[in-house]
Amino acid sequence: MLCVAAGICAVWLGLRHRLPMAIAWSTPGAALLVATGPVPGGWPAAVGAFLVAGLLIIAAGLIPALGRAVAAIPAPIAGAMLAGVLLPLCTAPVRALVEVPRLAGPVVLTWLVLHRFARRWAVPAALAVAAVAIALTAPTSGPGRLHLAPVVELTAPAWTLSAVVGLALPLFLVTMAAQNVPGMAVLAGYGYRAPLGSALRVTGLASALGAPAGGQAVNLAAITAALAAGPDAHPDPDRRWIASVTAGIGLALLGLGAGVATALVLLSPPILVEAVAGLALLGALAGAVSAAVAQPDAREAAVVTFVVTASGVSLLGVGGAFWGLAAGWLMLLLFRRRWPGGDNRAATIAAPVDAAPPVDAAPAAGSEAGRGPASLSVPPLR
Repeated sequence: MLCVAAGICAVWLGLRHRLPMAIAWSTPGAALLVATGPVPGGWPAAVGAFLVAGLLIIAAGLIPALGRAVAAIPAPIAGAMLAGVLLPLCTAPVRALVEVPRLAGPVVLTWLVLHRFARRWAVPAALAVAAVAIALTAPTSGPGRLHLAPVVELTAPAWTLSAVVGLALPLFLVTMAAQNVPGMAVLAGYGYRAPLGSALRVTGLASALGAPAGGQAVNLAAITAALAAGPDAHPDPDRRWIASVTAGIGLALLGLGAGVATALVLLSPPILVEAVAGLALLGALAGAVSAAVAQPDAREAAVVTFVVTASGVSLLGVGGAFWGLAAGWLMLLLFRRRWPGGDNRAATIAAPVDAAPPVDAAPAAGSEAGRGPASLSVPPLR
């Protein structure tokens, strides 16, 4: 459902605005789900939290002040919260080397070699090696009957206060701060003035509609946005929207292979799947840590946010991501009377973007509709 919803959004936004607005599902949001674990009320309460997060994204697109408030979260605090969410998953490769060395060893070695010589292919190759290892070592009987064709099972949402506060709110914040805002910054770096309000309304609606099927959130892409908006997509900047539309179609088709992906997960040791995900998220963790410690006067508050979030504690049924964010804000309020404005917004977070394109590498600004001076600032909501 996530792949299909993201693909539909990419096609719609690309055709409507003629801009390379690549869409993806929230990788930090998925890591947040792993770190939070089961919520009180079970799966229906989690689905309710997904629905609330989607509605909050729609609200951010309808109410400019709300979107600006999320973008105004200090970058060190937002980066530290994301780093705390990602840390447990990024330690999985180390644990996998200890628990299943014969399976994890080739995966990690493949990732290391290709990360040095062909970084773009490091994670896909590691996943392919993991799939081969699973196929060679899986029991012949398998885990029962596997459905390779996609099966959609809807769940009626339920709402609990702890799930809304501990899952929906952090999911909304991490999706906005670590995906939507950096995604707009990447587009701006290539000279595009993309309508953030329209993107939030469309992706928020898709997230809300996909929630009963288990989709947590779809959003503006960051790394994919750089691929679609860059000169490799097309020499003419006004033709690069075709790349994001094509990617959307491919992503929707990829969603039809969800049954195969599920079978792969069921046949493998859970730690091996987590290890591959952890390798894929190391770059995001590095970017989040860099953003967290970039400003010396906010470093202690960021460390507090990181420690509380990474601890995985649950208080009053609310997970550590919310308490980490709250603890970081409290530190700032206690030790600083005022947070300086300017470039300290969450838009400067490097994660999950490997590296935002430098301004001098962006295409020259022109007079075409939808494009303007190359800048890493986030355009106003429209």
